[in-house]
Amino acid sequence: MTHTLLSAWQSAKTRLHTAGLSSPVIDSRLLVEAAADATRADIVGDPYRALTPDQEATLEDYLSRREHREPVSHILGRKGFWKIMLSVNANVLTPRPDTEVIVDYVLKKMPEQTPFSILDLGVGSGAILLSILAERPAAKGLGVDVSEEALAVARDNAAHLGLAGKVALLRSDWTSGLGDANYDVVVSNPPYIASHVIETLEPEVKDHEPRLALDGGPDGLDHYRVLAPEILRVLKPGGLFAVEIGYDQKIEVEALFNAAGAEDVWTIPDLAMHDRVVVGMKKALETSQ
Repeated sequence: MTHTLLSAWQSAKTRLHTAGLSSPVIDSRLLVEAAADATRADIVGDPYRALTPDQEATLEDYLSRREHREPVSHILGRKGFWKIMLSVNANVLTPRPDTEVIVDYVLKKMPEQTPFSILDLGVGSGAILLSILAERPAAKGLGVDVSEEALAVARDNAAHLGLAGKVALLRSDWTSGLGDANYDVVVSNPPYIASHVIETLEPEVKDHEPRLALDGGPDGLDHYRVLAPEILRVLKPGGLFAVEIGYDQKIEVEALFNAAGAEDVWTIPDLAMHDRVVVGMKKALETSQ
């Protein structure tokens, strides 16, 4: 039986629902669109367009992989984040809407024509850094990651978005090798899942995303203990920071940044009203009257 766009979508929805996936409607639509080189408008406006044999074979491959819990982002090799489209693979975390809280905060704090420097620690695919730079033409940024494979993804994304001239990328263990007080803004989405919790996560995460980007140590806070004083070290006086946290880590992470000397430390919730991003600033230099 030859599938049309509509029947392929309906069949795919049923198949993914039967497999117990949490978002079969969206997943099936994205996979059909990609396999059939179609858009959402095509499915609505030309629902009886037949798939070619090659497109049917591609869709079968996509659906089989999704049934085995491979993330849609890995199957398609891309993921939308904020206002940009990013290439992603198994070497980087798939960008999530929760992380857009960081982007929203920084953009609100830094007016469009303001020149500023931004450091992204654990840059991964470049999601946070590139989203900000895409909307702030006078800004420039440095992305740091310990994974050369992740940096390769960020490099490709920067080039594809036309931002390569505004971004430098460095392989490093957090701030190792960086000088003091160089950045107006520091952002980070560090690994924050407690080691023993990782095996309880959904297969899409525990089996397909890089363990290096997930594991926050026995209590999930290992990296914040390093980052809090180091972020304050590399921030310019008056500079601001924003770091993503787990939903239950607000008190501990705020305390670490307060102990490191940060000012105005508070936590922004995500759209689900879970504590998500700890923000604050480095004390500005006092001026003589």
